Amino acid sequence: MLHKVSVAGLTMDPASNTPIIILKADENDQAIPIWIGLLEATSIASALQDIKFDRPMTHDLFKILSETLDASVTRVEVCDLKDNTFYARIYFTSGDKTFDIDARPSDAIAIALRFNSPIYVDERVVQKSKTDAGPSEVFDDSEEGRKWAEYLEKLNPEDFGKYKV
Repeated sequence: MLHKVSVAGLTMDPASNTPIIILKADENDQAIPIWIGLLEATSIASALQDIKFDRPMTHDLFKILSETLDASVTRVEVCDLKDNTFYARIYFTSGDKTFDIDARPSDAIAIALRFNSPIYVDERVVQKSKTDAGPSEVFDDSEEGRKWAEYLEKLNPEDFGKYKV
């Protein structure tokens, strides 16, 4: 089963200083955090805020090329989660042909935003993201490190909805 999601926002992981994209299920507001790279976060943020650059960024080039080849993105799916790595697929139509390609979720989302295409998360990913969120491992055993670990363990998916782009 696929769950339609929207980008609820971007935030930074305070422990690793890594961007996190927050996907929120349309039907039940369940939040799914995905850690992404800084460049992809910038691309997603620019699409969300409709920022145009003098020169096209990589995801913009992808859209330009796709449109030149008469291909459009019909949907994006975050389809799997293995060993803390999320997987996605981008689905296309071109004339009477349909096809899909493997992609990192951050790239797939950046492209979906540019095409105004729906984003879905597979039920397996929702379930795995719940079960993979076990106790955190404390790398910094100082008092401050323990406080951060305790803070992160107590975070609820609803907390991520507080941060908007």
